[in-house]
Amino acid sequence: MVIPRVIPLLLMRNGGLVKTVRFKNAKYVGDPINAVRIFNEKEVDEIVFLDIEATTSNTGPNFEILENIVSEAFMPFAYGGGINTVEQVRSLYSLGVEKIILNSVTGHDPGLVEMASSIAGSSGVVVSIDVRRSWLGKYSVFVRSGQVDLKRDPVDHAIEMVRLGAGELLVNAIENDGMMEGYDLHLIKRVAEAVSVPVVAAGGAGNLQHFREAVDQGAAAVAAGSIFVFHGKHRAVLITYPEYEELKRVFK
Repeated sequence: MVIPRVIPLLLMRNGGLVKTVRFKNAKYVGDPINAVRIFNEKEVDEIVFLDIEATTSNTGPNFEILENIVSEAFMPFAYGGGINTVEQVRSLYSLGVEKIILNSVTGHDPGLVEMASSIAGSSGVVVSIDVRRSWLGKYSVFVRSGQVDLKRDPVDHAIEMVRLGAGELLVNAIENDGMMEGYDLHLIKRVAEAVSVPVVAAGGAGNLQHFREAVDQGAAAVAAGSIFVFHGKHRAVLITYPEYEELKRVFK
């Protein structure tokens, strides 16, 4: 039985790990290297790090910190945050980052997707699509940590990113982020049906059944943060990951 990838998605700010709720109210949850070591022991499928400050502060990736983190990771490692140039892309790959994740740059220089794909192949390029849903139910893509509205439908954006060379899409519903009430299944279904590359659902997982629901709507993999770093109703910090047998029961 092939189980879909279940991916811890960790947010980094000022060198530490945080967790947000609807892209706000970041709560410190620990040291990135300690977290990676724990996930190594849990034998996770892969891991995603997103530096939520690298773009908004215009600092770009912190290569020194990333080099230390990547050296500890025994699983495929994906990184996003502040990537704006081909030189940064090459540097990240040279550090051992298997996948780079592009988000804000797709709003002003989408050609970087194509250039990155030419360097490492489409399998090494992920485009992260952060989406808000208006009170009228209309979806729109946002960049710069959810601050700037591209006024573009996520399906149209997804199709264009795949055309440019993205080999995977990370689709994140901003209003669901950190709520632990489930993914935006309608959004996942719309995007997954429109593209031929794997779609990774993000934003909202609170239990293992939510993973199954996203996969049933077309997600090839699921990513989550809160469920892997918080424990109990008081959201005490405890890094964990489900056992293989648990996942097998969910996806059978």
